[in-house]
Parts: sequence; structure tokens; C-alpha cells
Amino acid sequence: MKTELTEISPTQKEIKIEIEPETVREAYNKVSQKYAKAAQVPGFRKGLAPVDVIRLRYKNEIQSETLQELLSNRVAEAIQEHDLHPLSEPQLHLDNAENLKLNGSQPVLLQVHVEVMPEIPTPEYKNLEITRRVRPLGESELEDIIAERLQEHASLIPVEDRKSQEGDTVIVDLEGTFVDEPNSEPIKANDLEIKLGDELIEKSFTENLLDVEEDEEKEFTVSYPADFSSPALAGKTVKYKAKIKSVGKVELPELNDEWSQSLGEDFTSVEDLREKLRADLETVSKTDADNRVRSELIAKLIENHEFEVPNALIETQARNLLNNFAQDLAGRGVDLNKVEKDFVQMAYNQMRTQAENDVRGAMLLERVAELENVEISDAEVAEEIERMAQYYRVTPEEIRNSLAQQGGEANISNSLRTRKAVEALVNNAKIIEGEWIDENQTETRTEENNSKESSASKSDEKVKEKKPKVAKKKVESKETTKKAAKKE
Repeated sequence: MKTELTEISPTQKEIKIEIEPETVREAYNKVSQKYAKAAQVPGFRKGLAPVDVIRLRYKNEIQSETLQELLSNRVAEAIQEHDLHPLSEPQLHLDNAENLKLNGSQPVLLQVHVEVMPEIPTPEYKNLEITRRVRPLGESELEDIIAERLQEHASLIPVEDRKSQEGDTVIVDLEGTFVDEPNSEPIKANDLEIKLGDELIEKSFTENLLDVEEDEEKEFTVSYPADFSSPALAGKTVKYKAKIKSVGKVELPELNDEWSQSLGEDFTSVEDLREKLRADLETVSKTDADNRVRSELIAKLIENHEFEVPNALIETQARNLLNNFAQDLAGRGVDLNKVEKDFVQMAYNQMRTQAENDVRGAMLLERVAELENVEISDAEVAEEIERMAQYYRVTPEEIRNSLAQQGGEANISNSLRTRKAVEALVNNAKIIEGEWIDENQTETRTEENNSKESSASKSDEKVKEKKPKVAKKKVESKETTKKAAKKE
């Protein structure tokens, strides 16, 4: 067997293989004899039919098996000979496949295309400059959290001697049917709390549940806008039956030292509550700033190092991202069977771009880990498993059993290795402390300026943005029933 290696690209290699006629003839005769011994041919006793008859009668089967006999080991041998490590199944191409003769009168010529890891350049990961910006704490944030705490401990006091009015909370059992799709699964929600007049509540619910009382039943219809937050309800008209279970008014506890102490978190007073919550918020803000530094350093590392990324790895990561996206859509109530193909293709193209960055980043971080001589001990893996067990409130053994089905503890080791590589980026970076920049406000101002600049030039030009369309869905998720009365 003769082989010749050609580099198509840093990730694509081609091996030309020539199998000599004598080797082809030997394999052809071997397979022919195998069929001759087992074949039952009319006019001949089993195993005694002439080989030429067998070759004519089982031409396709013998040719296929001969090729299998010739190629299986030799392709592997050629790959090993050139010290290649394929990332996916090699692609085979036979010369003159349609007229190929396997009787030993000619050699078999074959091209094997193999995708491999490229030679990753030594990354320049030291002295990367980055600005760390800590978001300052607004006083309203602190008060909002305290207000949420008060709301969590609020009491619903039943109202007496009157019917519901704006500001009341009505508890209802709700059932809704789709007007245009009467056979669809109905919306059902028991003990649904609806605060009348709340800005998050659909106006139709407030209008129809005003002036009701306990044990009353009410029917009404809601037409949801096309851009409603729940895709399952967007653009739909639903007829509801509401059973009023109670009408009450929410009363908040008084914000005082006694209430603070009742929270059971070692708060001694309202002022102590504020100080500790403020410290927690500041810690979260600093942690967010550190996480942004890590993300920006990785992004800069990727941006500074261009090299070809294996398509096989991109495809695998893109499919993972697309599967996660599909699960997210399903969780939001979208029927994946009704999603338009154009939308799926557009989403996949976006996932491929992200996937390429993900893979390039992972490859570069692995090189950083090598340069930093990063090693992960068994003790570190065990410690991480213990931490995961505490987080998920399960035993370490349960975590190990789960890992055994997903590639074993090597996944944990790889994750820790990547984490240390990222920390090496941070430790070797030039980090400058800068003032906080509110990106949302910056984007808003940019959009306003762009709008002003483009309004004149577009006076005689209509610009349409083609957005992906998502088909509507029958309602079946709990999340949908919660959103039915809310406009989010």
C-alpha cells in the first residue's frame, strides 16, 4: 500500500492511498470463495457452484464486501502512519468508482479526507488591557428590595360589605377556551391572584373583575395583542370563565425594628437590615464587574488570535446551542413543530457564529492552561463535586452517578482547568478601574441619534426589517396560565 499526505488547510488533510493489484486480487478471491462455499445455486449442490457463476450471481455483494475488506484496516493504517487524529469519521472517495474492477487487474485508488485539530498559535495572553467598571448602588434599589420583602410578608385581608374595586386582589379559579380553536386544550389556573388595576395586569381582567364578590361567576373575552409576552396567547382571543373565590385587600407589615428582627436573618433593626442588604448589593455589583472582566478578556483573546477552527467542533457546539434555544422556546410555550423553517435556519446560522467563537475560545484557553502548567488534582475534583452536591441539595454520590452518564469526572476536571486558565488571564492582565457606564442609556442615545440622522435620508425610502415568524401554539404550560392575566 502506498500513501501520500496532502494538506488542504490547517484542519483538512487528504491521504491518497493506492492498494496494489495483487492485494486487491487476494481480497477478491477470498470473498468470492466465501460466497461460493455458502451459496445455494440452482443446478449445483451447495458449495460446488463454479466461482465464475458465483461472481456473476453475487456481483454487487462481492464487490461491496471486497471493498470493505480492502479499506477498513488500510484507512486506519494510513491515518496512523501519518500520525493524524481525526475529529470525525473520515470521508472516503474512490477514483473511477463506477467502472472500478476488483479482480486484480488494476490498483484501487482512494482519497481519504480527515479533519484534525489545527496547530494553535501560542497565545499572547499576558498584559491584556481591560477596564473594570463597578455599577454604583442606587438608593432606589435598596428600597425596592425592602419593598419586595414587605410584599412577601403581606397579608390578604378579606373585604366585607362591598364588592371588588381597584386596588383589591381577587383570587379566582380560571378556565379559558380559544374562540378560534375550540378543540385546543383549555387554559386552567386555580387560585390565581389578580391585583385589580396593577400595571402588570391585562386591562381586560381589571375591567371584568371589578364590582364582583365572593362565590360570583363571571364570563368575559380577552383578545391578546400579537406581541403578547406569551407566544401561546399572542394574537389569540380567549373566552374565560372565572369563579371568584375571595376578594381581599393586601396589607403590608409595618417597616420597623420588630419586623426586621422577625425575618430570622440576624437583623437587629431597620438600619441594620439596610446596611447588610447594601453590603450584599455591593458584593453582587463587584462580582458582576469581575465576571465582565473575565468575559471581556476572553473576547479580546479570541479577537487577537485568528486561526481555522475545525468544522466538526463548530457543528457540535452549534447543535448544542440550538438545542438549548429550542428548550427555552418550548419552556415559553412555543410549539416547535410549528416554527417556520426560515426561523430555524436563521437561528442556526447565528448559533454557528457563536459556536465558532466558543470553540476558538476553548482551544485558546487550553493552550493557556498548558503554558501555565495547570494541573487538577483528585482532591480538587472531589471538592467541586461536594460543592455541587450542596448547591443541588443532593449527595456527592448522586452527582458522581450523574457524571458517569455524561463522560465521567473528566468533565469536572476540564471545567476546573478552564476556570484556572481564565484566572491566569485575569492575573496577567492590566486591569484599570474605570467609572461605570450605563450601556442601556448609551444604546438609547445612539438609537435616538441614528434615528434623527436617518429620518431625512429615508423620506422617500421605505425600509422593512424582515423578522422571523413563529407560529402560534396550543396552550398547555403552567407558565402560560400565569401570563394569561399579565401583560409583561
